[in-house]
Amino acid sequence: MLPLMLAVSFTVQDTIVLENDYVRVSQNSVLCAKAGTAGCGDRVIVARGDVTIRKGSAVEHLRRGDIRVFEAGSSYEKPTGEYWEVAWKPTHPPVQSPKELIRPAKNEVKFENSRFFAFEEKLAVGDTRARHSHSQRVVIQLNRTKLHYWMDGEPESDRDITPDRPAYNPPATHTVKCVGDLPLRGIVLELKP
Repeated sequence: MLPLMLAVSFTVQDTIVLENDYVRVSQNSVLCAKAGTAGCGDRVIVARGDVTIRKGSAVEHLRRGDIRVFEAGSSYEKPTGEYWEVAWKPTHPPVQSPKELIRPAKNEVKFENSRFFAFEEKLAVGDTRARHSHSQRVVIQLNRTKLHYWMDGEPESDRDITPDRPAYNPPATHTVKCVGDLPLRGIVLELKP
């Protein structure tokens, strides 16, 4: 299994909660709102609660789990409310992907371009998602639950899912079942090879 390549800080005064060679995630602050900011490519605002975003005279309201994508070259104002700004780095290393690319079923794609796609990850309590794969990705879980995994080449395992902690995950191929008390619900921003 590949290392997570993860640098994380979870103190209240810090705005950056995750950063590596591929992405920077800040909480309740925007480091890449202006087009052309060095080190900032496509950006995604992920709502932690009720959020208002202004871009010129346009106003958009988001609820928890909603996203708004700003592709490289566009600017926006600092949102109000609770949110994460996920900023892909335009000069990141090559994307790592599993040998076999199998899109996960039962999810709702929210955005897609040639560089990444964003989807809402959903899985009902007791439901199983068939074998699928992921390239490198940012995962922001919205519910506390528990998952049972069948990872290719590894023993079965359970994992407690903690909400509101952005994570950067390496490539994987697996089958998963929701075995917690709440359904799985999260936002996944996955790089394309």
